[in-house]
This record gives sequence, structure tokens and C-alpha cells, in this order.
Amino acid sequence: MFLVIVVIPTTLLSSESSHIPFLSGENFSDWIDKILLTLGCMDHDLALRMDEPPIPMESSKRWERSNSLSLMLIKSHISKGIKSLILDCDKVKVFMKAIEEQFVTSDKALANTLMKKLSGMRLNGSKGVREHIMEMRDIVAQLKTLEIEISESFLVHFILNSLFMEYSAFKISYNTQKEKWSVNELLAMCVQEEERLKQEKLETANLAFHGKGKGRKDKTVPQQKVQMKHYGNKGECFFCKKKGHMKKDCPKYKK
Repeated sequence: MFLVIVVIPTTLLSSESSHIPFLSGENFSDWIDKILLTLGCMDHDLALRMDEPPIPMESSKRWERSNSLSLMLIKSHISKGIKSLILDCDKVKVFMKAIEEQFVTSDKALANTLMKKLSGMRLNGSKGVREHIMEMRDIVAQLKTLEIEISESFLVHFILNSLFMEYSAFKISYNTQKEKWSVNELLAMCVQEEERLKQEKLETANLAFHGKGKGRKDKTVPQQKVQMKHYGNKGECFFCKKKGHMKKDCPKYKK
């Protein structure tokens, strides 16, 4: 029975740990959430929630096991460069606090970087409007984990302002109506507008192509000059078909 308790949780913990990212300079919030979730699901977060029992008792073994496995999991998901900056210890609670202190200033710098990135984002031809809006939503979600809240209505206006000139009529339409859209509604409407703009450009291109081929042919495409047949020093009249003079000199043409 004891062997079953030891082997099964360890196997499951090893499997779950594959979903935890390595701690780097920009993913602390995501990393710690995954660490706590994994340890909590596996019921190995006791040493993080409680201090070590002051005197040996039955629960001491469980605490020691939790402490040992938690340290093992955390240390195996930290890059060597960051691990060297953190003072090693044998208590997971103390070790986790040292990591958090190390990344307090990093979170502030990350929040500043994300805010600058969000404010400078503009839709361009390198990606579609859906990808553009999803990227902005992802940045807002990251800022929320850093305790920086951005309201949905503000984000809607922010997204609208990031669209290029072709969406001007679309923006005016939104600003003139009373209803407010959620970000999901805005995403759906922007995708529809993108498709409409694509279709409009295609129709305009087709119209220009066909118009140039028919209506502008005489103006833009030079007509081939017909070579006159020369007989000696005189040509053949294209009006009366007689030889010896040209059309401009033809008496019948002049008459």
C-alpha cells in the first residue's frame, strides 16, 4: 500500500510538470501559476501552505515529502542563469519567497514594456484583423496578472484606434450608434468588415481591368499603323484606289 502511494503521485507529478514553462525574465506570473496549480492538483502543496511541524508527528512525514517534491519540481523548472541568483535553501516556502523577491522589479519592467507595446500596436498588412485583436487581448491579459486592469470599453476604443484608414467608415458607424460592443462582438464585426473590404478591392480591380480593356483602348493603346504600298516614288490612294497619288492629294477625296 505504501509503495502505491509513493509511486503513483510521483508519476503523475512528472507528467503534469511537462506543462510548466521554464522560469525566465518575462514569464514569472505564468510560471508561478502553473507551479501552484500542479502542486495543488497533486496534493503536494502542504509545505507551501503550512510551516514545518515544531515537533515530530504523523503529519511530519507528509510535510517533508511535500517540501522535498515541491523543491524538486521548482528547481527543475528554473533556468541556470536565474537559479544562480537565488540563495539555495532546504525549505520550499523560503525558496519561493526568494524567487518572488527577485522578480518584483522584473514585473514592473515587464508591465512598462507591455504598456508600450500595446500603445504602439497598429494593424498592418502583415497579419489579419483577428490575429491583431487577439494579440492585443493577450497583452491586456498579461497586464491583468501584473495587477494592471484595463476595462473592456477602453480596450474596444483602443482597438478601433489601432485600425488603419480603410476602417474609417466602420469606426464612424460604431461611434454614431448608442449600443456598446464587447471585445468579442467587435472582433466578429471587424472580421466581417475585413472580408467586405477585400471583396470591394477585388471588384474595383476587376472593374478597372475591364474598363481599361474596352473604354480606354483607343486612348491608351496605340493603333497599328498600316503600311502603304509604294510603287516607285508614288503611293496608292486609299480613297479611289488609283496609283500615282496619295489620299490627301486625291481630287475625288477633296471634292
